[in-house]
Amino acid sequence: MKPEQEYAEKHPLSAALYERALRVFPSGVTHDARFLRPFPIYVSRSRGAKKWDVDGREYIDYWMGHGALILGHNHPDVVEALHRQIDRGAHYGACHELEVEWGERIVNLVPSAERVRFTASGTEATLMAVRLARACTGKKKIVRFEGHYHGWHDALSIGIFPPFNIPDSSGTLESFLSSTVVLPSDDLQPLEDLLERDSDVACVILEPSGGFSGAYPLTGEELRAVREMTEKRGVLLIFDEVITGFRFSPGGAQALYGIKPDLSCFAKILAGGLPGGAVAGKRDIMRYLEFREDAEWNRKKKILHPGTFNANPISAASGVATLSIISRGEVTTRANQCAQKIRDILNRVIDSHGISWCAHGEHSVVHLLMNHSCTRRETCDRRLCRYDYRKIYQKDPMLLSSFRIAMLNQGVDSIGDHWWISWLHSEDIAEKTGHAFNESIGMLKQALPDRFPRP
Repeated sequence: MKPEQEYAEKHPLSAALYERALRVFPSGVTHDARFLRPFPIYVSRSRGAKKWDVDGREYIDYWMGHGALILGHNHPDVVEALHRQIDRGAHYGACHELEVEWGERIVNLVPSAERVRFTASGTEATLMAVRLARACTGKKKIVRFEGHYHGWHDALSIGIFPPFNIPDSSGTLESFLSSTVVLPSDDLQPLEDLLERDSDVACVILEPSGGFSGAYPLTGEELRAVREMTEKRGVLLIFDEVITGFRFSPGGAQALYGIKPDLSCFAKILAGGLPGGAVAGKRDIMRYLEFREDAEWNRKKKILHPGTFNANPISAASGVATLSIISRGEVTTRANQCAQKIRDILNRVIDSHGISWCAHGEHSVVHLLMNHSCTRRETCDRRLCRYDYRKIYQKDPMLLSSFRIAMLNQGVDSIGDHWWISWLHSEDIAEKTGHAFNESIGMLKQALPDRFPRP
């Protein structure tokens, strides 16, 4: 039986819900990554490292709230904080104590955070960071790297997918992108050359993990080189720590590598799985959000920043509880150990099948490359996997979709080629994942034999 046929038979209630969804949502989904043929699963509840769908089927979860749930689903301290706050109110339309505590925790954890401003999402955070950089420097141009992801607002909607020189979405005006410069991810010389000849660069923005949460990693040495280049020329450096923040270490990638960016963007783990983002940075940059007793400043210099749900009490309660736990350090250490165990198991399965795949990654993110031909295969530790990053985009959509379906049939849910790990993905869960992975590959080799050339 083909994986898709087995899937359809096992998920009749999800199929019925998808039929309803098609009548109200474009393609039946509310997030592009959740689109799946013949239909996605519909989840009814979750706990720890698992979730259950409307058909009563159990899954080991590697979406983990799109990376937000390093504590797993429904951590008791977070749940208690949410219950306590919901009884007090969901939206005051006013300042409140929890937002102050939330901001204080960020300042205490993140080395470069002298001041903080909350947003409702990571996309909003990168939008604000870019605007701050332009306001502070009086310069126009933004530099970004191919394959790094910074949300979907217009100024950064180029360079995410190849071809990297055209907008990533229709409806994006070329005029919005005229000041965005896209550079390759595997060579820092073009950045140095650009900064040397162009004095109109306001900022460089990057994922400190490397593109797409570290699918193509950056090293600490490379980050330090970028910091040196930008600092030397008065160009602001923005770390997009939406994924790495509070995951690579309690203080983010910047604390791990000992590098202070000028501005940092956070979301996901920041709010413990609820909507929430933030920009943190140096006081003299963040001052462009301040009101002054100066009408000229307030109208022409200050950055306008409303936002109905900024630091809302529910997200603040979740964020305070989550950062309180993460600040102890145990969560990051254990999640990293869980991820390495999973990588090791997946690679043993891959090697046993003799296929050209590779599980790699650093810290608590696992990446799966399905077209991996590496001359260092026997000696590579499969952490910092230094392949041509353009291979990330040479995906076989049929293989990737069939793989996701096969893994769902085996009780594992992931986005496909990158997995977020929580501190609750225990050794037992890792072993079960390895079994599901082995069964899925065996099934796919039978269903799609031409997709499995030997390495």
